[in-house]
Amino acid sequence: MAERMTINYEKKPCYDIVFTDSFDLLADELQALDIEHRRVAVIADSNTAALFGDTVIRLLDGHCRQTLLHAFPAGEENKTLDTVRDIYQALIEAKFDRRDLLIALGGGVVGDVTGFAAATYLRGVDFVQVPTSLIAQSDSSIGGKTGVDFDGYKNMVGAFYMPKLVYMNVSTLKELDDRQFYAGFAEVMKHGLIKDALFYEWLLDHMYEIHDRDAGVLMEMVMRSCAVKKLVVEKDPKEQGDRALLNFGHTIGHAIEKYRNFEMAHGECISLGMVAAAYVSWKRDLLSMDEYYEVRDMFVPFNLPISIDAIDPEEILRLTKSDKKMEGGHVKFILLKKIGRAVIDKTVTDEEILAAIREIYFSDEDAKA
Repeated sequence: MAERMTINYEKKPCYDIVFTDSFDLLADELQALDIEHRRVAVIADSNTAALFGDTVIRLLDGHCRQTLLHAFPAGEENKTLDTVRDIYQALIEAKFDRRDLLIALGGGVVGDVTGFAAATYLRGVDFVQVPTSLIAQSDSSIGGKTGVDFDGYKNMVGAFYMPKLVYMNVSTLKELDDRQFYAGFAEVMKHGLIKDALFYEWLLDHMYEIHDRDAGVLMEMVMRSCAVKKLVVEKDPKEQGDRALLNFGHTIGHAIEKYRNFEMAHGECISLGMVAAAYVSWKRDLLSMDEYYEVRDMFVPFNLPISIDAIDPEEILRLTKSDKKMEGGHVKFILLKKIGRAVIDKTVTDEEILAAIREIYFSDEDAKA
């Protein structure tokens, strides 16, 4: 049994998201892409290849001309052009042509890297997203953003390139360790905060089921999160306007991520960035003090950080200036007007950003107090 959601691009149906609880329907779904006449390369990282690679290859065998499993080392540090180069080499050696297909099997890094390889190999081959992490299922696999980091700067090289299908086997979320799971939950929480106050309240009401990874609750959570992402990316597919709302928490979050050399999970950094952005929202009288503290404190039950030590606030501020979301020398900052409604602001000052960073900074002096 599967649920479906169609993502439109320029007001026309572009691709479906299939929500299910196994890989059993994957080959059937790919029949619509004429895979019997295609080579299919499954691209995974070392973790997802070990967990799911053989299963997916076995399900595809006999349904396509040739299958190839290509794995690269897991970790954000491998989201680079060198990894893309290795994918190109594997495809060339296997004689893949423009009619063939790539499948991204894994989390956000796998999806971004595979999508970028698909967008650029032979000037574009089809690809399918099969996200296996919460961050990928709820956010990064939808909307056609692909890319890699460059010299530690997040997503500086990339392309908008739409998948032909997104196939979500929600049961894979039970394979995640707790840190990965809750890091992905940061993006789920973000969707409620920026666009859907009722979804935000639903998340809080279902806290214990989420902790237990109840199958039905996970399915509803992922579908509702995707519905928010659908709403935003259909309105603004190439981030000319409202799609920037999805960057709530990302400006300071990405700076912390780079400062810590990607030792922290992406979602942990975004959690800190959202607290900082909510703080600016409060100080600008967009949120009340009670709303700010509610937003801040609700990350804690989901094992997400709201403060950080061992950082240099001035250096974090400097790193925000190299974020790809800079526009005309100004940071495009996302603030909360209220829970469930975010706004884009280009007037946030360095002083406000620095104050927000200091709000989440837990210094040695604080520890001694």
